[in-house]
Amino acid sequence: MPKAYVFTRNGGPEVEGFADLERPKPGPGELLVAVRAAGVNPVDWKLRTGYTRPGSEPLPFPAVFGSEAAGTVVETGPGAEGFAPGDEVFGNPLTGGYAEYTLMPVAVTAHKPAALSFTDAAVLPVAAATAYDGLRQLGPAPGATLLVTGAGGGVGSAAVQLARHAGLRVLGVASAAKKDFVESLGAEHIPSGAGLADRVRAVAPEGVDAVFDLVGGDTLREVAALTDPAALISAGGKPLVTELGGEPVRRARTAAVLDEVARLTVEGVLRTRVTRTVPLDRAAEALRAVEDGHALGKTVIEVTA
Repeated sequence: MPKAYVFTRNGGPEVEGFADLERPKPGPGELLVAVRAAGVNPVDWKLRTGYTRPGSEPLPFPAVFGSEAAGTVVETGPGAEGFAPGDEVFGNPLTGGYAEYTLMPVAVTAHKPAALSFTDAAVLPVAAATAYDGLRQLGPAPGATLLVTGAGGGVGSAAVQLARHAGLRVLGVASAAKKDFVESLGAEHIPSGAGLADRVRAVAPEGVDAVFDLVGGDTLREVAALTDPAALISAGGKPLVTELGGEPVRRARTAAVLDEVARLTVEGVLRTRVTRTVPLDRAAEALRAVEDGHALGKTVIEVTA
């Protein structure tokens, strides 16, 4: 039976483990996909702790980890137009990406360009698409100064690259250990930690035009004072950003956005910055790196064909 990395109840790492699950059957508008790669994201471990996405039902147990994946279509469900067995695709899985097989809805699944590897395609649906949606939501003009917190992570590194491509000055907040990485993306590095707002003001005494927060908590509280609330968005502290007068990142979650970030990646505008790959049988290791906050760029679980 196909293998998957799951959590059996809400809690910490102790509720994780491998399970042999029946191969899922695609329903209307769904694709059965043989997974080749799955991106690892903070939302994966947050769902394990009991977090529920707005508008979603709690996950049934055992729940398979993974919110983005790439692979090959094995079977199509009724009404899954535009796709056929053998197609190489990427998108947001319905039944988790840390698995040998998953279901994908056609609404948030795109064809993988031949020039894009499965590993690179697997990190676009959450990280790159979130960055793309957030920048489109902010809509800063060329020459504006954008502050990105969590600039060394998956979403942050994509946001910095897309912002630089749009002609923005980018201040990237990250730990000192990620300084070289953040600067390689084209941002001016600002060390994270207490006193952040003062360090930002020292670098940009004229202020910042917009803030794209990916951290939340005390970091979000500090940087919120640096810009107009209308130019403050967060994917890391959604209830708090609303309290502070800003907005959560509004996700489009469409195949059209996936097509666009794939095009930008193929054209070299966006580099996926995959810095770690591990096989499926080391899924726990990959998840710990992201949960502990030490991951640089993107981590990917690769599944043998």
